[in-house]
Amino acid sequence: MKEIVAPASMGTGIRNGMLSAEDVLSQNVLLGRLQDWVAWNRQKAGWPFRFGLSCCYAEMKADEPVQHGAVCLESDIARVSPQDADSMAIAGTVSLKMAPLLRRLYEQMKNSRWVISLGTCANSGGMYDIYSVVQGIDRILPVDLYVPGCPPSLDALKEGLAALAEFQGEEKRPLGWMMGPRGLRRGPSPEQRDLQQARSARFCISHTGSGLTR
Repeated sequence: MKEIVAPASMGTGIRNGMLSAEDVLSQNVLLGRLQDWVAWNRQKAGWPFRFGLSCCYAEMKADEPVQHGAVCLESDIARVSPQDADSMAIAGTVSLKMAPLLRRLYEQMKNSRWVISLGTCANSGGMYDIYSVVQGIDRILPVDLYVPGCPPSLDALKEGLAALAEFQGEEKRPLGWMMGPRGLRRGPSPEQRDLQQARSARFCISHTGSGLTR
């Protein structure tokens, strides 16, 4: 094996002032799989683009610096342009007029494109069960993390983001996780409005002989 002369001030791996090629490589070169490096980069590169639409976003921005002393998305500088961001946090009611713009901003983001839905209105339309409101942003964007609430809890948001950062690059996209009072689970919980509509539909179908229709 070829020997490399090393100064005596260098530490471990030196015998009689000589440093082997294996020692040089082990101290200066890191080896690994490409997908592992990509996953590591995703965990360390959280640049959020905040898309606030209504009261949930205003409430969170008002409470955030006072109660927690740090920004919610674990980054001191929020991106002002989607081209500089790899994650998007959407808070508030998304109207049908706003949906094309939201989709266009999403497509301008970097390739990771993590999407976080904050609050009941962004998750499912909330109390706005009307023609002009998108009934959940997952109808126009793939959502990785749902944070319920009106407004959502900042503690739940921070816990969800910590779990999201841990599993970035290791799970299939979109993640579709729900951060609730009992912790993190896969898939959003069904809304009471959707359950009631399903019950009403079954009732109408079962009574078609009595003149009721869907």
